[in-house]
Amino acid sequence: MELQKLQRAIIDGLEDVKAQDIKVFNTTHLTSLFDRVVVASGTSNRQTKALANSVREKVKEAGGDIISTEGEEIGEWVLVDCGDAVVHILQPALRQYYNLEEVWGDKPVRVKLQTPNMFGGARVTADNDEDDEDAAPAVKRPARKTTRKH
Repeated sequence: MELQKLQRAIIDGLEDVKAQDIKVFNTTHLTSLFDRVVVASGTSNRQTKALANSVREKVKEAGGDIISTEGEEIGEWVLVDCGDAVVHILQPALRQYYNLEEVWGDKPVRVKLQTPNMFGGARVTADNDEDDEDAAPAVKRPARKTTRKH
């Protein structure tokens, strides 16, 4: 399966279940085992499991193969091995602790989304894609504070 098609299927699967802070890293210069690492957050065990399931379904629909899935029993950190891409889906506390972004790359740049999420959903970035090298990272706006009138 073509790498860009695989990457798009993975991102679509993550967006469908409202993954947070999606980042894609080009790892061709770091390892020969896979070309992309995708890191995303889910807010609960249930969501991380649903995200992994959605990624598997989208990749299979696109004609790709799933090598294996690890960590679904507990759901705090689920890994989906899609061959040329490995997807890490973590809850925010584990993601902050293990800081995979530092391991796989520290300069993410934008990846174009299929449909922008108007409700503050996923932020997607990729590291060192040739066509988006100078793009700035996406910025998540802070939540709007509301006051109650008595």
